[in-house]
Amino acid sequence: MSHQENTDAPEFARRFVNLADERLGAEAIFATDDFFADKQRMLQTADAVFYPDRYDDHGKWMDGWESRRKRVEGHDYCVVRLATSGRIYGVDIDTSHFTGNFPPAASLEGCYCPSGDPTGDTKWHEIVAPMGLGASAHHYADVTSEAIYTHVRLHIYPDGGVARLRVYGRPNRDWTEMAAKGEQVDLAAMINGGVVVGWSDAHYGNPNAILAPGRGVNMGDGWETRRRREPGNEWLIVELGHPGEIEKIIVDTCHFKGNYPDRVSIQGAFVDGEKDKSLRARSMFWSTILPESKMQADHIHEFDTSALTVNGPVTHLRVNSIPDGGISRLRILGKPTK
Repeated sequence: MSHQENTDAPEFARRFVNLADERLGAEAIFATDDFFADKQRMLQTADAVFYPDRYDDHGKWMDGWESRRKRVEGHDYCVVRLATSGRIYGVDIDTSHFTGNFPPAASLEGCYCPSGDPTGDTKWHEIVAPMGLGASAHHYADVTSEAIYTHVRLHIYPDGGVARLRVYGRPNRDWTEMAAKGEQVDLAAMINGGVVVGWSDAHYGNPNAILAPGRGVNMGDGWETRRRREPGNEWLIVELGHPGEIEKIIVDTCHFKGNYPDRVSIQGAFVDGEKDKSLRARSMFWSTILPESKMQADHIHEFDTSALTVNGPVTHLRVNSIPDGGISRLRILGKPTK
């Protein structure tokens, strides 16, 4: 399935991790009502889809969370346990495919409950004020609070359906403690704050999928480019969750059999200060960490220190897919810097 980059998305949607992604462990733990469509669907990774002829025992099947038509005072809401605690920078309340049944407005609250789920005594803080919603559209909102949150509560006024809720933020990781322990971690993992910040092409797959947990479930669960018909190669840029020294790289071409890259190389740099759009141009000249290495179909390729050239900590990587093709997962194992 083709994944098209949303060019209208704000910077936070391209820069940070979706803490409400069920693939990372986020869970919708309560809703006042989800008669028409289960609340957990709202947290699915893939973009919402629409099936014109699909119905179930409750009526029209919709890909998202949908409550019944409210006939009393009040409004509906849903509580989501985020995949991990984190600082939230922005949200996307997506009403895709909800046309005559979207909520006219919505707001979002957050709370910090590190030892469990919220109770009646939990103090919630408004992080997105009530905002108007439209039919079948993305609704982005910046979050200025610097607090750490573990849960969010989405209010819809008074009822209706939301296809996807995406909560973009940076996972709250104690890097100081991990660095002190000298533990090897996946510096690029989504759950650790790794994110893909740029790419040359992503015709068939979402580039950020390569940082997701587990192995790819199918060929659509990874980064795959179109067939390149001109000189050069495809590439993407990864911003690590924390600066670190790389000790091992894993490139997994799971499910890619007739369309894996012929070779892969990886470059890296320690980027200090503002990470602006010049990253793309500058990345061409970063130091080589993994020289061009042959790939195999549907295979886990592991490269340890004997195959790598690492000179100190890095913050960003450029992954070159030569000349094109698909990569399912990328693991960057190393020790975070102190």
